Amino acid sequence: MGDKAQTHPGAAGRAQAADHPQSVRNVVLVGHSGSGKTTLVEALALTAGAVNRAGRVEDGGTVSDYDEIEHRQQRSVQLSLVPVEWDGIKVNLLDTPGYADFVGELRAGLRAADAALFVVSASDGVDGSTRMVWEECAAVGMPRAIVVTHLEAARADFEEMTRICAEAFGADDPDAVLPLYLPLHGPQAPDGHAPVTGLIGLLSQKLFDYSTGERKESEPGEDQLPLIEEARNRLIEGIISESEDETLMDRYLGGEPVDVKTLIDDLERAVARGVFFPVLAAAPAAEGARQGLGTVELLELVTRGFPTPLEHETVRVTTIDGKPRELKPCDPDAPLVAEVVKTSSDPYVGRLSLIRVFSGTLRADQTVHVSGHGLADRGHEDHDVDERIGALSTPFGKQQRPVSHVIAGDLACVAKLSRAETGDTLSAKDDPLLMEPWQMPDPLLPLAIQAHSKPDEDKLSQGLARLVAEDPTMRLEQNQDTHQVVLWCLGEAHADVALERLRSRYGVQVDVVPHKVSLRETFATKSAGRGRHVKQSGGHGQFAICEIEVEPLPGGSGIEFVDKVVGGAVPRQFIPSVEKGVRAQAAKGVAAGYPLIDVRVTLLDGKAHSVDSSDAAFQTAGALALREAAADAKIHLLEPVAEVSVLVGDDYVGSVMSDLSGRRGRLLGTEQTPGGRTLIRAEVPEIEIGRYAVDLRSMTHGTARFSRRYARHEPMPAQVAERVRGEERKAS
Repeated sequence: MGDKAQTHPGAAGRAQAADHPQSVRNVVLVGHSGSGKTTLVEALALTAGAVNRAGRVEDGGTVSDYDEIEHRQQRSVQLSLVPVEWDGIKVNLLDTPGYADFVGELRAGLRAADAALFVVSASDGVDGSTRMVWEECAAVGMPRAIVVTHLEAARADFEEMTRICAEAFGADDPDAVLPLYLPLHGPQAPDGHAPVTGLIGLLSQKLFDYSTGERKESEPGEDQLPLIEEARNRLIEGIISESEDETLMDRYLGGEPVDVKTLIDDLERAVARGVFFPVLAAAPAAEGARQGLGTVELLELVTRGFPTPLEHETVRVTTIDGKPRELKPCDPDAPLVAEVVKTSSDPYVGRLSLIRVFSGTLRADQTVHVSGHGLADRGHEDHDVDERIGALSTPFGKQQRPVSHVIAGDLACVAKLSRAETGDTLSAKDDPLLMEPWQMPDPLLPLAIQAHSKPDEDKLSQGLARLVAEDPTMRLEQNQDTHQVVLWCLGEAHADVALERLRSRYGVQVDVVPHKVSLRETFATKSAGRGRHVKQSGGHGQFAICEIEVEPLPGGSGIEFVDKVVGGAVPRQFIPSVEKGVRAQAAKGVAAGYPLIDVRVTLLDGKAHSVDSSDAAFQTAGALALREAAADAKIHLLEPVAEVSVLVGDDYVGSVMSDLSGRRGRLLGTEQTPGGRTLIRAEVPEIEIGRYAVDLRSMTHGTARFSRRYARHEPMPAQVAERVRGEERKAS
């Protein structure tokens, strides 16, 4: 970071367990799919000496060993941890997926990290979803830096990308987003492209040449110094403006020289405080080379400028019954508080839990308390159990290197925690605690599935339970109305991965079926019905007659049963039987097979037999009476209506509102929000927004978010109701 030469650490690059929180840096890499995050992680690992020149970890395998699903998807779909060591500091690099469907993995990475590297492709620029993640980090004050990749692409321009980043990320202060180095270009190729072969340090005014595959430092020529003067002056002014020494700016403007060490110290403090965001360039090493362009500078920035876990804001901790608990920040000797940030299944060792220790020290063979709360609506049961910690390890690719303990501030893997799920808290068994969970995105794309065969049906329940245990962004629903098993996902790619994991990991083949919404029926007009159940076929007979009147009620009223029988026409003991029969028939439906709601059923009269009348007979008569009343009445098909809130950039407001209207939506209003966004509120039939998560992302290039909640059931338009009935007839 300070443009100083760095000796190659060699085998020291193999990061093991840290001994003190000060010697740990937890860094999450953020960027859109294809920006080069994973390639950058490999380049940093190579420079740190954790992998050899072939890109393989010292014990075999590669740092980017994906599972089969990632190879088939041709994109990263899960959070991965690559720990390396540089200058005596353990750096936990958290590589996150860039695709929007796997934002849950990104959020887990943000939870586990203390700083973020935003990876931006020089050929693609900054997309809307990356801007949104930047704003999330800004809201919690997370330190950030920007890495520009793909500088080898034709027409790639580092200076232009720096300007774009300043516009995208420096809305409040563009001078807080500035480069620390400028690219050094090699000879121009026939196509006019001059490759980047090194960097020019703006503070030290030194050249760092990577053209040979080894970083070589030299002095710039006299003709090169004027080229960097403007950028250097702007960087110095940006650093001084964030300095804690309020006299420094006056001294600088007065012509007093500021030594480089002072500037570097102020720069490091500003980065760690999250008020200055340096821009760097990086590229992987050429074949046979040992160091990639800018990797040394980036590792210096991470180890010297990013904060230690000691500076991480303390997450809210409570006792199991909700009482606040104060803990000393990141103290290895304090009570144990750790969190499961990711759960995965390894074909060789079984379930693996990636954990971040926030307080205390976690040791192998220790018994801990596992607390899981707050995700019951997603198929995760609340639980409080004790479990024994098995092997502790630090991952690298598909390798697992055993460690004896993990201190506060560090990350590691725990094998075979059978009850712990993503988001759960690990604490001392005699002092159980609970961490406030991080915000999980709400899955809004339904995927209705059914077992492909009888053997699959036997394994489906267990496979689904393991699937949602790994991924808290997925919600499992057993719909009691439609009798469908529904996986709620974040998008189509998320759904594809879920199906593939069911098949390949858990041996369950499923079929995707059309998703059904929970329709209802109601009476549109008043009607009457007579139920007559009289049978005599020898022996004990059955006799029950009842007369009812049915009338519609306002929405949300449910089923109301009223007894107006006079003179004992229906004996008192059989009136509950009539009601039971009416309610049973209402649950089955009276027209299209959907539950009947929002009616008042009044029992007016009836007849009974002293011997042949029974509870069962009057239940049957009540059901028959309701069916007869429905045959003479107009029945409305009711559809669920959701209240939808869409947060969208102002550029897309018109398109989104027009689309909602086309979905039979009723706009309730709009509201301006900070950041050039508008909140649109509308009521939309749920049958029209089954794929809205996918359509909205496409319409707004991934920059909009929406939420939905059930509002009520209301009558479906006649033509839509007829279409639904027709589809039901075809399906049957």
